[in-house]
Amino acid sequence: MKYRDASCTVKERVADLLERMTLREKIGQLIQPFGWQAYERSSDGELRLKEQFLAAMREGGVGSLYGALRADPWTGVTLETGFSPREGAEAVNLIQQYAVEHTRLGIPILFGEECSHGHMAIGATVFPVPLAMASSWNTELYQDVCRVIAVETRAQGGVATYSPVLDVVRDPRWGRTEETFGEDPYLISEMGVAAVQGLQGEGIHSESSIMATLKHFAGYGASEGGRNAAPVHIGRRELMEKDLLPFRKAVRAGAMSLMTAYNEIDGVPCTSNRELLTTILRGQWGFDGFVITDCGAINMLHSGHHTAETEQEAAVQALLAGVDMEMSGDSFGKHLEQAIQDGQLSEDDIDEAVKRVLRVKFELGLFERPYVDPGRAAEVIGREEHLRLAREMAREGIVLLKNKQALPLSAAAGKLAVIGPNADNAYNQLGDYTSPQRREEIVTALDGIRQRAAGANEVLYAPGCRIKDPSKEGFAHALQCAKQADTVIAVVGGSSARDFGEGTIDLKTGAAVITDRSGLSDMDCGEGFDRAELGLSGVQLELLQELHALGKMLIVVYINGRPIIEPWVDEHADAIVEAWYPGQQGGHAIADVLFGDYNPSGRLALSIPKHVGQLPISYSAKRTKGKRYVEMDLAPRYSFGYGLSYTTFRYSDLKLSKSSMNPEESCTVTVEVSNTGERAGHEVVQLYVSDVYSSVARPAKELKGFRKIYLEPGATVPVSFEITSEELQFVGANYQWLVEPGLFVIEVGGQADQCLKVELYVEIDNQEQIKE
Repeated sequence: MKYRDASCTVKERVADLLERMTLREKIGQLIQPFGWQAYERSSDGELRLKEQFLAAMREGGVGSLYGALRADPWTGVTLETGFSPREGAEAVNLIQQYAVEHTRLGIPILFGEECSHGHMAIGATVFPVPLAMASSWNTELYQDVCRVIAVETRAQGGVATYSPVLDVVRDPRWGRTEETFGEDPYLISEMGVAAVQGLQGEGIHSESSIMATLKHFAGYGASEGGRNAAPVHIGRRELMEKDLLPFRKAVRAGAMSLMTAYNEIDGVPCTSNRELLTTILRGQWGFDGFVITDCGAINMLHSGHHTAETEQEAAVQALLAGVDMEMSGDSFGKHLEQAIQDGQLSEDDIDEAVKRVLRVKFELGLFERPYVDPGRAAEVIGREEHLRLAREMAREGIVLLKNKQALPLSAAAGKLAVIGPNADNAYNQLGDYTSPQRREEIVTALDGIRQRAAGANEVLYAPGCRIKDPSKEGFAHALQCAKQADTVIAVVGGSSARDFGEGTIDLKTGAAVITDRSGLSDMDCGEGFDRAELGLSGVQLELLQELHALGKMLIVVYINGRPIIEPWVDEHADAIVEAWYPGQQGGHAIADVLFGDYNPSGRLALSIPKHVGQLPISYSAKRTKGKRYVEMDLAPRYSFGYGLSYTTFRYSDLKLSKSSMNPEESCTVTVEVSNTGERAGHEVVQLYVSDVYSSVARPAKELKGFRKIYLEPGATVPVSFEITSEELQFVGANYQWLVEPGLFVIEVGGQADQCLKVELYVEIDNQEQIKE
């Protein structure tokens, strides 16, 4: 049997196996049921496979399982009932053993896991959320993080992750903003490429690599009103230039899988959009991996979008559009065979999808190495060096928004009062898509501050209130603590903690659901938690105002998953630190920044408006963006790329290697960057390009490059970027990428609205537009 012979090519093995498969076995490869429903523990603790799963395997097999190691309220798996890293690997081996040794063809199962910012399994390292990691502007560090996530996931048997999220955020009221890399297609693209390279390594066959799945394809971050899965109203050009660009670059980097988005674009659901999934993805980009739906997305064609009259028609629409695997739904399994009998599909249509899935399984090495070593899982997951990396990433993602000489702290800061609902709530700093973790494995802000201040500053603590609870019962104790202190550190923000207080879960997707009964839960962010406002929830602002009235130094630390708009805080706080959801080592990272052990280097990956009424807001808005409002202008409170440091940087001597160029050539732009302060630190040098006149309306400027550099006090270094046609191109009137002749403005600086400028003229000898 060629398919068992590793010396044969993958193409030969796929063809041989496909020829031996029945129709039911083929369809089985296209479905991905819930993995945690495949097993159960007996009363004596023994792990065994459920009869329902065994029956499905006997009837034709199951090609893939979703979230076999996931633990959260949706799965019902808790710290007490869930697996340790060793036990998780043993469970995966038990499931895999049945597939390999007790089915007719022995086709191994593909285990897909959630790994947005760490494997969503008990004991795995929890890194900061992607928005925080994007704020580091450090793609090399992020690639290292993804390598660790791959190592930990593969060690337990997971071979695919449903990340990175490449959605371009238009409205940060969207609850899933924390899962993204922000508002800019270029930054998102660079982070996406780093994710693919880190997760897949030198190849997905490696025992330390997993398959990346790009999501959500496409336009998911442009939903109406920032509401999850709402309709998307964008033109074809904007879709190509913004939303598709990160996917195109990540596909070019070798991504092996892609997930469809729930939304529709101009009336066509992404899950049944053949132009997206076949014409563009496979035809134009040459993608040769497989496409998987989001959870329950095929059923939505019938019961949500109402573009299919029946569930069977929905399954046919998705498959013919280019979907190869259905995540956690029952449309393919229930309806594809009947659709063939009814003449709506041919078996050849099924074969094409099966080939893509089988090819990936062979390339993953599952036929040669279906099992994992439980001892290795216990040894590599949660290693000390992984925790150090989590702390480093959390530090680099923290953004200092304001500092009136309040930071860094020292012994002279005196007695410290740490106040606020996020100061010592472990789960509120982890973000969404996190499994329950043991409390001793999480370092809260209070933990980090106490450890760092030991022997120098006395630390008092009071939570004061909860995130959303209207009760002020805790105010009195908080104010009493603050009165005794010299400096108040208020740790406030939001929560995406599904694990506490939120008992209502969407049984189809696992997203939390807002109900009238959820008022006392902390959760105000994460999937399914879109907001109409972006101020602090509950009575947190009132707590801050009463703390400020005491006349103490007030330092505000935000722990949250989306921007916070609080003009009062911006005006009255002595310092503001944006930590996002910094992960399990976040408390150490926050203390490192507060006490000056680390000079903050994070820069905003999205603009923070003055008022929610300014949304959507972006540094790259069109020049035709319209006039100001009656109440305020269109400028953000904090611009894209913004972030303070404990030192100062000066930009000078910006110059080009040539004043004009042909699109087939390149030129170099160089700037001198100096550390003019008294502390060493990192600076993020940002390159922006503006096409002054063009045949279609263009953004005022676009990010086209960045470098994160480290400078000692008094040091000066030259930083260079290469300008090629790729930095100058756009989608023209005929929807082709091109470069037009004319004047371009090249800007370099430390944030989008503070740059040095130089002019570059592009000449095209024959006046023909140069396509990509």
